[in-house]
Amino acid sequence: MAVRVQIPGPLRSLTAGASEVEVEAADVAALIEALEARHHGFHERLYDGQGQLRSYIRIFINDEDARSLGQARATLKAGDRVAIVPAIAGGAAT
Repeated sequence: MAVRVQIPGPLRSLTAGASEVEVEAADVAALIEALEARHHGFHERLYDGQGQLRSYIRIFINDEDARSLGQARATLKAGDRVAIVPAIAGGAAT
């Protein structure tokens, strides 16, 4: 089943600049593996050394946080839109 994945700016170097790609995947873990197979580097950027999604990475499925849907086990269906969102920190001191 094909799903559309929105690629954040910091990861677009992996997709030759594409802001969105389409992959076949039944769940979030399979989606990341499909991204890795087509665009090497996703796995190491999204997973930590223990094989867990990095704490600062959020995955949204149709605007719903995958953490509430089972995180990497969250199921996907054809036509879903998935967004990978790295947390941004910092700013100017006041």
